[in-house]
Amino acid sequence: MKAFDYVRATDVAHARQQASQPDTRFLAGGTTLLDLMKCSVERPSRLVDVTHLQGLSEIEVSTGQIDIGALAKMSHVAAHARIQQQAPVISEALWRAASPQLRNMASIGGNLMQRTRCTYFRDPAAYPQCNKRVPGSGCAALEGINRNHAVLGTSADCIAIYPGDLGVALVAFDAHILIAGETRREVLADDFYRLPGTRPDIEHDLTPGEMIVGIRIAQSAALKRSHYLKVRDRASYEFAAASAAVGIEFEDDDRTLKVVRIAMGGVGTKPWRARGVEQALVGKALREDVIREAAMLAVQGAQARGHNGFKITLAPRVVARALMTVGGLA
Repeated sequence: MKAFDYVRATDVAHARQQASQPDTRFLAGGTTLLDLMKCSVERPSRLVDVTHLQGLSEIEVSTGQIDIGALAKMSHVAAHARIQQQAPVISEALWRAASPQLRNMASIGGNLMQRTRCTYFRDPAAYPQCNKRVPGSGCAALEGINRNHAVLGTSADCIAIYPGDLGVALVAFDAHILIAGETRREVLADDFYRLPGTRPDIEHDLTPGEMIVGIRIAQSAALKRSHYLKVRDRASYEFAAASAAVGIEFEDDDRTLKVVRIAMGGVGTKPWRARGVEQALVGKALREDVIREAAMLAVQGAQARGHNGFKITLAPRVVARALMTVGGLA
């Protein structure tokens, strides 16, 4: 691991000032960053410790919205009684991630900034070709073992999967990421994450000196009736082969779908909003045949490479199962 300077931030302004300098990273739980430093993927010259900043660990559930501070622990948010009641998809996405030990350490802000688990990205000694690490060097995964890689949102330069769960739920429900910079701004979660295009190394809508300070989610009937389904190779401590964050709201007849929210994980280079499925289901009766037919739209435009074609079959089934679960059909 490369030697680095350590700075403990005293407030958000101090943290931002320090982070505006080259080769600097924020340190909170460290569950992703320290891993990447040990792999020599991240080689910062300075770490800015933000764990002691005041006011960034709160979880507030009000009548109209939910606010979660960037330093709130994953485990605390997952276990919060009102989050479980008003936004079950958020709680479920968090407690299905990682291990209890990691959830007790990892912060919400760090979770949103986690990087891909692509083997080629995480092993620079064995695989120097990686456009996420060294733009223009190539992508070893394109012709390599790519079972765990993306089928949606890929480019000729990168097929690395987005690894997270919480981000999928946030995209499904149009959550906002709260960012402190020269001015404070809010960015839709779907816009915060970027497609790889020709610059896979640019993953988020953050500039040097900016810092995530929280997330904000509008309360809704669909959020209250929501669910996160994660399918993986083993029952725990595993990343998704495919996942779905869903929520529904019925018309007054308790049968016709008025609002449908769907985003997928484990299949895209970013959390993937399934808008085609949402649009196909609004105004329809909640029936298994209707759901399964609409769910096939979830993988429109998907491209398989070598070993990951099974995700094109799996993803619509996961979406359908999640919708039937939240709708009381499964």
